[in-house]
Amino acid sequence: MQAARMQAVRMKAARMKAAVALCFGLMLSASASARDVAIDRLEPASWWVGMKHSRIELIVHGDAIGPLKPRLSRPGVSVVDVQRVDNPNYLFVSLEIADSASPGTFDIQFLDGDRVAARHPFRLDAREPGSAARKGFDTSDAIYLITPDRFANGDPGNDTLATMREPADRASPNGRHGGDIAGIAKSIDYIAGMGFTQLWPTPLLENDQPKFSYHGYAITDLYRVDPRFGSNEDYRALSRSARAKGVGLIMDVVLNHIGSNHWWMRDLPTPDWINHGGKFAPTNHRRTTVQDPHAAPQDRADFVEGWFSPGMPDLNQRNPHLATYLIQNSLWWIEYAGLSGIREDTFGYADAQFLSAWGKAVLDEYPDFSMVGEEWSANPATVAHWQRSKLNPDGHVPYMPSMMDFPVHTALRDALNEPEGADTGWIRLYEALANDYLYPDADRLVVFAENHDTTRLLANVKGDVALFKIAMAYLATVRGTPQFFYGSEILMEGPREREDGKIRADMPGGWVGDAKNAFTGAGLSAAERDAQDYLQRLLRWRRNTPVVQHGKLQHFAPADGVYVYFRYDGNDTVMVALNRNATSKPLALERFGRFVKAGSKGRDVISGKTVALGTMLELAGNAATIISIE
Repeated sequence: MQAARMQAVRMKAARMKAAVALCFGLMLSASASARDVAIDRLEPASWWVGMKHSRIELIVHGDAIGPLKPRLSRPGVSVVDVQRVDNPNYLFVSLEIADSASPGTFDIQFLDGDRVAARHPFRLDAREPGSAARKGFDTSDAIYLITPDRFANGDPGNDTLATMREPADRASPNGRHGGDIAGIAKSIDYIAGMGFTQLWPTPLLENDQPKFSYHGYAITDLYRVDPRFGSNEDYRALSRSARAKGVGLIMDVVLNHIGSNHWWMRDLPTPDWINHGGKFAPTNHRRTTVQDPHAAPQDRADFVEGWFSPGMPDLNQRNPHLATYLIQNSLWWIEYAGLSGIREDTFGYADAQFLSAWGKAVLDEYPDFSMVGEEWSANPATVAHWQRSKLNPDGHVPYMPSMMDFPVHTALRDALNEPEGADTGWIRLYEALANDYLYPDADRLVVFAENHDTTRLLANVKGDVALFKIAMAYLATVRGTPQFFYGSEILMEGPREREDGKIRADMPGGWVGDAKNAFTGAGLSAAERDAQDYLQRLLRWRRNTPVVQHGKLQHFAPADGVYVYFRYDGNDTVMVALNRNATSKPLALERFGRFVKAGSKGRDVISGKTVALGTMLELAGNAATIISIE
C-alpha cells in the first residue's frame, strides 16, 4: 500500500514537472516570437507632399521583418499595398500621399499580431515653390565636368575615415586624393567667372569599395553622399549656392550597376535582383545588339545582363521592385537637391523598357527637366535610337531628351589629328553634322572633345595648343550644349594613352601647398594663362549671344584646309572659319554671299577688333576665326 502511494506521488510530481517544462517552453517560444525587430533600412525615408508621383514603395530591411504588418496613423497618408518576397528580411510597403497631407515626421509601425515589434520614422516635406516647373539645362548653357576627388580639397579632415574601406593616398594615381564638396563650394566663383553655367561632378554617392573608389561609379548607398565628400546636406547646400551664382547642378546617375559592397549584396532581396544570380559574368559591350534586327538574342542578353567588372554587380531592372526603387531614387535626388539635370551613365546597358519607364516618370514629374544619356558609340544611328521622340523600327519609345554626341566627339578628335584629304580632316566633322537628320532633335545633343573616360584633348593633339584652341572654339559655336573637362582651360595634358587615374589628375590650386593655382592664376605659365583667358572669353561671349545658343546652323563643304559655318537667326549672324593651314589663308567671301554682304563689317569675337568684310578675309594660320557680323 505504501509503495503504491509513493508511486502515485512520483507520477504526480513527474506530471507537474512536465507541465512546468511545457509552460516554460511556451513562454520561451512566445518570447522569441514577440521579440522586437531592428529595422536597418527603410528607403526612401522621406518624400514630399504634392508630388505627381504620390504613390511610393518603401523597401524595408530587417531581420525577419517580412511577416510583420505595417501600420501608420497620419491624415492624408495610407498604406495601400504590402508585398512580401521569399527573403523574410524584406518588406515592400506602398504608401499613398494625398495633397492634403501635412509636412512632418511620423512613425510607421510594424505589428506582430497586435504588438508593435518595430517602428521607423518617415518624413514628409513641403516642396520648394515651382519645383515641378524647374527648368533644366539647354543650349544656352556650358557644362563643366569635374572629378570631385581630384578638383579641390576643402576639408582635409574627411580624407580618411575609419568607417570607410579605402583611405586617402594622394601619391597613387588610382587612390583617393581628398577632393570634396567643400572644395567645390569654394570654387563656385571661379567656375561661374569662367563662364560655365552648369556643373557636372562625377558621382558623389557612397562608394565604400576597397580600391578605385575615387571615381564614384561603384555606388554602395544610393541615398547617401560619400562622407569623404561631405554629407547630403552639404550637397544640397552646394546646389543652392551654385544656383545663386548662376550655375546649375547636374547629377551623375548610375542605373546599370552598383558597387560590390552595396548593402544589398550582403542579403539580396530576391534571387533575380542582380543579373546572373549575383555572380560575375562580363558584358560583351556590343551596344548595337539592342537595335540590330539580326542580332542573336544571346548576344543581346550578354550585353544588357553582363557586368562591367566583378566590383560592379549588374542590376536587373526587369525586377519591378528594383525598377520602382531606381525611379524613386532619381526623383528623390532631383527634389531634395534642387537639381537642374541628370547625366545618366552607361545608358544603353540597362533594360530598354525600364529606361523608357524611368525617363517618362522623371519627365512626368518635371516636364522641363533635362537629362543626357551616355551611349558611347561613334555611330549616330545607335545614339539616335535613345533620344526622345525617335520613331524606332523595333517599337522602343525613348524619353531621354539629350544624348552625349559621341559621333561628333570622335570626328573632332580624328579631324584634328589627320592631314586634310578627300575623306580626312575637316570633312569628318562636316559629314558628322550631316547625320543630324537621324536625330529627333540634334540641337539637344551635348558636344564635347574629352571627358573623364578619354585621354585629354591636349594629349590627343600631341600638345598642339593651336589645335586645342580650335577645338574649344568649335565646341563654343557649333549646335548643341558644350561640355568641357576641368583643367583643360589651363592646358592639363595627361598621358597620351588612356590611364584613368592620371587623366583625372589633381586640379592645381585645389590643395594647400600646390605650386600652381588655376583658381587664382598664381604660378601659371604664360601659355596656361593665355589658354584660360581664351576659353573664358569664348564662354562669356557665348553666354550673352543668343544666336550661338539657339540659332540655326549652315555649313559649307571644307576646302583648302578651311571649314566655314554660320550660326544665324532673324536678327544676328556669326561666322566661324576653322583654318588648319600652318600659315595665314585668304578666304574668298563670295561663296558665303547669303550671310556676308559686300562692304559689311564684323567684330572679331576674341580680339574685339572690327573686321572689314569685302571680297576676301585673311584667316590666321592654324586658328579659329569667329566674327559677329554687323
